[in-house]
Amino acid sequence: MIGKLTGRLLEKNPPEVLVDCHGVGYEVLVPMSTFYNLPAAGEPVALLTHFIVREDAQLLYGFGTAAERRTFRELIKVSGVGPRTALAILSGIDAADLAQAITLQESARLVKVPGIGKKTAERLLLELKGKLGADIGVRAQPGSAAQNDILQALLALGYNDKEAASSLKALPPEVGVSEGIKLALKALAK
Repeated sequence: MIGKLTGRLLEKNPPEVLVDCHGVGYEVLVPMSTFYNLPAAGEPVALLTHFIVREDAQLLYGFGTAAERRTFRELIKVSGVGPRTALAILSGIDAADLAQAITLQESARLVKVPGIGKKTAERLLLELKGKLGADIGVRAQPGSAAQNDILQALLALGYNDKEAASSLKALPPEVGVSEGIKLALKALAK
């Protein structure tokens, strides 16, 4: 219903801000990533919003970027993750890092966010796979299908993105998948 607010920022009390839009003050809950990028009180501000109506409340959540709002909307679709938890996740890890953690299936990065335990992190990885970060893919990797398969195998074995990428650099360009995995594992064992 309310997709964007443009007005003057009246108050900043984390995680809530008050935005005056032509005489109407809207209380908006924002993640800390958005909060830190807000202008000073009295300055003009524009926030993309997500409006939630519950039996006992009507809540307006605000975001500085479309990526943050899109990520918030995907997070609240996950069972057991409500708007407050989604806000806490976005306050603890920015949208791009969250998408990368989902793509690389790194639950350790999610567990570092306050309020996110191992089970919730695993559920997020499972339910958001392919929804968040699918467009990111694996960054800065050579384009061959064999090398991407080798990289995915190393990530599945528990190596992080940095370790897997460095082991790929040492491989011959036209190596096969099985031979490449063996060589990469030997390089990582040193």
